[in-house]
Amino acid sequence: MNRVLKLAAAQYPIDFVGTWENFRAKIIGMVEDARSQGANFLLFPEYFSMELASLFEADVYSSLSAQLEMMQTLHEPFLELFTELAQAYQIHILAGTFPLQLSRERFVNRAWLFRPSGTCDYQDKLQMTRFESEQWFISAGDEIRVLDTVFGKVGICICYDSEFPLIARRQVEQGADLILVPSCTDTQAGYYRVRIGCQARALENQCFVAQAPTIGQARWSEAVDINSGRAAIYTPVDYGYPDNGVLVEGAEGEPGWVVAELDLEALAQVRAEGQVFNHRDWSSQFRFS
Repeated sequence: MNRVLKLAAAQYPIDFVGTWENFRAKIIGMVEDARSQGANFLLFPEYFSMELASLFEADVYSSLSAQLEMMQTLHEPFLELFTELAQAYQIHILAGTFPLQLSRERFVNRAWLFRPSGTCDYQDKLQMTRFESEQWFISAGDEIRVLDTVFGKVGICICYDSEFPLIARRQVEQGADLILVPSCTDTQAGYYRVRIGCQARALENQCFVAQAPTIGQARWSEAVDINSGRAAIYTPVDYGYPDNGVLVEGAEGEPGWVVAELDLEALAQVRAEGQVFNHRDWSSQFRFS
């Protein structure tokens, strides 16, 4: 098993794409840009798919409920596009999230992972923000999962999920050495909450955590009108890694990718020989309860 991957995390601008062809061209352009930088694993943000609401009339994209209903007509084309690209470019793609209707009154926020083999898998968001639950009426998922890749298992903590340590810990205990965090935040405070969560998860599990946000303004959108954040890849704070735990970070407001090579196998060494043993000592904290 190849345990070294080159990960690209997107700073994704929400645009008024207007047509499926424009969306497709945008995504292909971004994939080709990442591949030109050597990336073989791509991470898109939470709710980046909501720019597809611009394919519909104003009374749809200006309504939280109407856009959720109409977005369902694009779910299959969305899956087909990313399946095609993962195969064509022989890469893994975590395609942010897509709000998926499971029943008449139940929507979930689902992150899809597409593999070069043509297969796909998913993780649903588990902890919902107040906006999602109180205004948008999107429901929480009910299963913490780890997803298989040729590089090993990965976990997905969707935005707010990253702020709850037991979710990532469960994924790490099931074999994930990389936690992917697609995010969508409209304030700097929201961005920093997710960032702090990501860095804490990397520190306490001695693993890699990658964050990819939506950026920019989309005043036409009822759902993703303001977007704030920076893409980054975080590491353990220990031998062989940056002193601040930030391997790479994007510039504020600049669309594109942040890219870095990750050696998942090397995490075993820092867990065994590091200055501290956060990963090993996790269970010892419970002796105080």
